[in-house]
Amino acid sequence: MKTPVAFFSVLFVASIAAADPYSIAIQQAKRASDQNAAEQQQIQRQAGGTTSTQPSAPNTPPADPMLAATLQNVSGLQADIAGLNATTDRPTTDQKISLLNDLSSASQSTKASSDSVKTLTKDLMTALAGKKIATAQQTKFARQIHALFNSSHLTAAQQQTILDDVQKTLTGAGVSLDAATDVITDLKKVALETK
Repeated sequence: MKTPVAFFSVLFVASIAAADPYSIAIQQAKRASDQNAAEQQQIQRQAGGTTSTQPSAPNTPPADPMLAATLQNVSGLQADIAGLNATTDRPTTDQKISLLNDLSSASQSTKASSDSVKTLTKDLMTALAGKKIATAQQTKFARQIHALFNSSHLTAAQQQTILDDVQKTLTGAGVSLDAATDVITDLKKVALETK
């Protein structure tokens, strides 16, 4: 009887001894991490920055710069569309510049000509000023414009589907057929130039 009890006692002591180095290593790693976070906060305070009480997410993959640029461009275009929809009078020069800049930076490879971008800017401002497009539609519209500025990634069928949907969105918001047709013609030209 003493042998099994002694065996289990030795096994228990051995497992505690084996676990000790592991738990000690975990504690040391936690102390080192806490010390590093404290040093980073102190550096930020000395530099005049704000400190974050939230630790950074471990193993967070770096953001894809192309994806970040796309999301930023779509967000900018959506804000431009929303601003034009809210306009009760003529669009401002600031709105024109913002839209022109966002359209100019929409292409990620082959760029559309500056004349095409300027014409599209003018026609979008005319078509969208004071019209009411729902927020979800504004975002979709911004994505579609961005996609057409990167038409090398689109098939002819995808491009036509987007153009048809853009026209439906515009006319559904009360844009005249002539103004919607002008925008579609401009977008077709941009898509052709960026193919």
